[in-house]
Amino acid sequence: MYFLDNQLAQQIVDRTMAIIGHNINVMNSQGVILGSGEPHRIGSTHEGALLAISQNRTVELNSASAASLQGVKPGINLPLHYQGEIIGVIGITGEPEHLKAFGELLKMTAEMIVEQANSLNVAQWRARQQEEFILQLIKPEGRDLSHLKIWAQRLDIDLEMPRVAAVLRISDDAGDELANSQLKTVLHLLETPSRGNLIAMTSMTELVILKPAFLDGKAWSAEAESLRIDRLLKRLPSELNARLKISLGHYFPATMDINRSYQTALETLNFGQQLHPEQSKYLYEDHALLVMLSGLKHDWRGEQLLRPFQRLIDRDKNALLRKTLASYLGHFGDQQACAKALFIHRNTLRYRLDKIAQITKVDIQKLDGLLQLYLGQVLLSRGQDQG
Repeated sequence: MYFLDNQLAQQIVDRTMAIIGHNINVMNSQGVILGSGEPHRIGSTHEGALLAISQNRTVELNSASAASLQGVKPGINLPLHYQGEIIGVIGITGEPEHLKAFGELLKMTAEMIVEQANSLNVAQWRARQQEEFILQLIKPEGRDLSHLKIWAQRLDIDLEMPRVAAVLRISDDAGDELANSQLKTVLHLLETPSRGNLIAMTSMTELVILKPAFLDGKAWSAEAESLRIDRLLKRLPSELNARLKISLGHYFPATMDINRSYQTALETLNFGQQLHPEQSKYLYEDHALLVMLSGLKHDWRGEQLLRPFQRLIDRDKNALLRKTLASYLGHFGDQQACAKALFIHRNTLRYRLDKIAQITKVDIQKLDGLLQLYLGQVLLSRGQDQG
């Protein structure tokens, strides 16, 4: 059952009094005045409203009959209905014979306002429920799958639909408030028109999109999704486009593995921003190796793997050797190209490379040594300047 509150009751009063020049009172199902053109009457019980509720009919009160009731003025009182239930009463102050022409019109207006408000409340409730459902669905662990399936049924969400996750992030360098406002602009674009996306804000500056994976209804295509992202970016204002980053995760055939798709999208975005900050779009396929190895940071094997580069971080206070290593790796071990890019002599480069090998205890003349340092660079240097 829907209950009137003071805010909605006063909204009905203000809108209906604009139609006629008479005072309006709106009472709840207990006959208490919630809204009125005479504010001092709010909170008092209206006996005429109680009659209208108890008898479920329009009650007309002239000056004589009103005098016999407490807190009542002449007028007419009409029950308000919502989904077959009495939810309150709308009363019009004045002599009944002058008000009959307005009664049903105002009753209908008030009930339409109630229905509209309730529809908005239901839509807002559903949006909040759906967002919370999505956040639970993408949790890395601790999900109650049976509960999620029941929840999905209530929200009319098809959990069997193949989906892939994308993560969208707005730079907050201009402040969280602006970033959040711009994120809502993007959210509106993603929902208009609706393409079956499930969208939730994961923070003030970030949202997750669970997209239907089969654009043609048959198979997953990362290339086709990439083109759709390009079209989205073209729809955005230039000032927003410059501050937006979006990543596309890996598609997992098992529908309840969507949380893994989200994790790959999040890691893809983090690595993409680190390695290619000038880009707006990042695809899992371009960073698959790093994404798959990123979990090693929290495992003892990963700690051993990353220890050489950690030694370099500890000893290389001005980051000169790390910049040299980044350039050396970027030029695939071509010392001449690396020295030219760094504007140093090849002997200087050799000295620095020897210093790196000495500190890390890694033979950088071998592929596995270079690979170990490369992984250390990308997994441990997030957020640091790599030159």
